[in-house]
Amino acid sequence: MGLVVGTFSVQSKPVNFHKDNADDDFEMTVVCHRPEGLDKLEAQTNFNKRELQVLYRGFKNECPSGAVNEDTFKQIYSQFFPHGDASTYAHYLFNAFDTGHTGSIKFEDFVTALSILLRGSVTEKLQWTFNLYDINRDGYINKEEMMDIVRAIYDMMGKFTYPVLKTDAPKQHVDAFFQKMDKNRDGVVTLDEFILSCQEDENIMRSLQLFENVI
Repeated sequence: MGLVVGTFSVQSKPVNFHKDNADDDFEMTVVCHRPEGLDKLEAQTNFNKRELQVLYRGFKNECPSGAVNEDTFKQIYSQFFPHGDASTYAHYLFNAFDTGHTGSIKFEDFVTALSILLRGSVTEKLQWTFNLYDINRDGYINKEEMMDIVRAIYDMMGKFTYPVLKTDAPKQHVDAFFQKMDKNRDGVVTLDEFILSCQEDENIMRSLQLFENVI
């Protein structure tokens, strides 16, 4: 999950939070997309107005038009993995953020997903991660999908992270995943199986808490 966090939020600059009208600081100049008001976003997410301002500053800095397409998203995300190829994983991540399948990520899309990943309940975080892995959106994770995700992660981390990586390492990783997650041995992992297996794993549970205080 840590691979998701940080793409835009770490880019943000300090904000003066003592404006008379917080919404004024949220206004954009001439852009293609104007985000929803702070009050609405505050009600829809787990962020307060000040946190939304910080996030928006970072988002606008990287995406002056108010929305980011997939190519730009890949360019931004690749900056965090200079020794590997993050393009494939960024593609899957982009699709997870682009819930409306519009071909672009607006600030509302970004901050809604970030709210789940940073401040959501355990179930919400696991549901979001499941949807990321469920590439074809059929409600199941099959071995082909998991293999695609694992290979994308290995490519992204690069050869310096895995200097002695064996060619069959992705397959071993996927086999271990299904041995743990596929409770009824039907060859696919359902959302219920995924959530149950993750909740039984202390390491996964700890990892879900790592970024709760990032902002």
